[in-house]
Amino acid sequence: MFKALFKTMRPRQWPKNIFIFAALVFDKQLLHLDPLLRTIAGFALFCLISSSVYIFNDLADIEADRQHPEKKKRPIPSGELPLSAAWIAGTLLTIITLALGLLMDWEFAAVLLAYFLINLAYSRWLKHMPIIDVLVLALCFVLRVEGGVTLIDVQRFSPWIYIVMTLLALYLGFGKRRAEMALLAQGAGAHRKVFEGYTIPLLDQYILIVSGTTIVAYSLYTFTAPNVPANHSMMLTIPFVLYAIFRYLYLVQVKHAGGAPEEILLSDRPLQIAILFWALAVLAVFYLFPA
Repeated sequence: MFKALFKTMRPRQWPKNIFIFAALVFDKQLLHLDPLLRTIAGFALFCLISSSVYIFNDLADIEADRQHPEKKKRPIPSGELPLSAAWIAGTLLTIITLALGLLMDWEFAAVLLAYFLINLAYSRWLKHMPIIDVLVLALCFVLRVEGGVTLIDVQRFSPWIYIVMTLLALYLGFGKRRAEMALLAQGAGAHRKVFEGYTIPLLDQYILIVSGTTIVAYSLYTFTAPNVPANHSMMLTIPFVLYAIFRYLYLVQVKHAGGAPEEILLSDRPLQIAILFWALAVLAVFYLFPA
């Protein structure tokens, strides 16, 4: 049962919470021990609160998941994890996480609570509303960034990060919806009501708009944000962002992947290399060769 519970907590989804480190890295505090430790602790709590969300989400979606070709294998819809155990685990996990967050910082605890409540609303109502469903997912990524901001004494963190994060999350969200519709084909609407409001051509247009806007927004950030080097060396990171965006689009439309972006991140080597080179370039620009 504990193995089933751990699987329901979705540890493979935890890398999404790495965006809590954005404030630490881009505010040039990565080498400061206290902010680093606080952010690591915040990352752990975000992993726990997101796991509680997945538990409640699976409880809410149990009937729909039983009709899905892949999700029916999850512990709750398959019956591997008893419903009573799932309810108790989700409730305890939420209470403990929020209490620990409050001990760290009340603003951080407020972000955790907002994240939890928004996801509950998403599981109950918002995920059935086309466009709104993806906007809410994007908001959750922005909350991760905001959580990191509340944990440190921010000096020159640029609001451009919020814009880029929102657009990137929309890009991934629409790509996920497209991949899910391609997988379910003509029966998509029977599995999830929200698919009745989408078509693959429409999602392709959304992806085109958001991907282009993401590239423009990130490019503008690299030479207009107040905390980037004055020599515009941050612009050297743009090619890695371009490749990562194009690679994900290739995987969605050609390889018919993307239904689970975190799975792509953990399995696609070219995308991993692009992200690694981008991260190394950012660290070099901010910490090794600052202007």
